Formats: sequence, structure tokens, C-alpha cells
Amino acid sequence: MFTGLIEHLGTVSSILRDAGGCTLTISNSALVLGDCHIGDSIAVNGACLTVTQFDKEEHGGYFKVWLANETLDRTDLGDRKVGDQVNLERAMGAHVRFGGHFVQAHVDATAVIVRRECDGDSLRLWFQLPESTASRPSLLPYLIPKGYVAIDGASLTLTEVNDAERTFGVMLIQHTQEKITLPTKADGAQVNIEVDMVGKYVEKSVIAALSGGGGDALRRLVQKTVEGVMARERVSSLVDDVDDV
Repeated sequence: MFTGLIEHLGTVSSILRDAGGCTLTISNSALVLGDCHIGDSIAVNGACLTVTQFDKEEHGGYFKVWLANETLDRTDLGDRKVGDQVNLERAMGAHVRFGGHFVQAHVDATAVIVRRECDGDSLRLWFQLPESTASRPSLLPYLIPKGYVAIDGASLTLTEVNDAERTFGVMLIQHTQEKITLPTKADGAQVNIEVDMVGKYVEKSVIAALSGGGGDALRRLVQKTVEGVMARERVSSLVDDVDDV
């Protein structure tokens, strides 16, 4: 589990590809390696990856991770080049403050930067999601204004959502601009998106209740909500009938 509060910017120093995936080496990363062990999880641009090798001093502190083809397909990490900076966050410790939101670092999809606009010292950015498919349904139901979204692993607040255009926007204050890679990405670049997982669980529970599954309490709540809507519709219909008389 992660918080979406980026700890450090590492630098891609090596990329080794084969048919099974890719080994990525991230250097200048000593800040996140102080308590590192083989097998630990580090979120790299919002993707939870397992440390397979590390050294706290060489090359400013480096670690290696393995990217399976699924990860390369779901994220922007396959597009990274040697010299690129990436957002880094260690898995959340039980003793630290929880300042962002629940981030699993399981990237749902990528989006494209479509526009940016300065707003005083802040920067507004807009993104477009790909068209939905049977295997990759739309993420728009989980995006709401003032809700959470993780972009390249950074916990950000949505400022607007346009379902018709499949777009959404965020605003970065000056401090955030200095701590993450997002402002350095050009329009047209891909970013990793993870929607708020709480919305996914709520949706699944409601669908289960509507289908006859789920817990009794949730079924009663859904039933009460539906009955309330139907009652209002009946009242509205009666009012319309009276008006017609």
C-alpha cells in the first residue's frame, strides 16, 4: 500500500529487454534505499515493483526491478529512456502519517496529456483517457470532481471531469511541481493512471446487491433507495395529472 506522496526522483540508468519483459535500473535513489531489502516494493511512476538488486552507495544508490510484459502493456514504463527521471515511493509504513489516499500502485491504464495552462504559480493539466473496450472498461465512473486520482503515482485532486470528451483535469501547486515528474512531460505524453479503489469496491457491492447477492444490510439500503425513487416518481406523476386537469 502507498500514499501517493512522492518521496524522491530517481534516474533511469539502464534498460535491458528480452521477450519476457524488461530489467530497469534506477540510480540516484539512495534516499529510498536506507531501509531497503531484496523483495521490497517500490512504486516507480505509480507501478508497484519488486526490488531484485540494490546498492545504497554505487551510482548514488541504485536498485533493479523486473517489468513483466503486463506491466509494460499497462504503464508508460516501456517508453522510459536512459536519463529519464521517475517518481519513487516506498511502501507505506504503519508508523507514518497517511497524507495522500489509498494507492495500490496497480496502474489501471494510461492517459495522454492534452493541454496545460498556468494559473498564477500553479499549473493546470488536462488528460484524455483511451476509448473503453471489453477488456478495459472506462475509468470515468470512478473519477469525480474533488475526488482522488493517482497520476504517475502522485496523489492528486481532480478539478474537473468531462465524460463526453473522456477528459479530466488537475492542478499542481508550485511545491508539487518541484517534487514530481509530471510538469516536465510534454503534451501528448502518456501518464499512468490509478483510480480510487474505494469507488471500485462500492460499485461491485452495489452491483452484487442489485443482482441478489451482497450482504443483507446493503440489499436493504438499495431496496430503500429504489423504493424512495419510485415513490417520488409516483408523486411527480400525480402532480402532472392534477396540472392537466
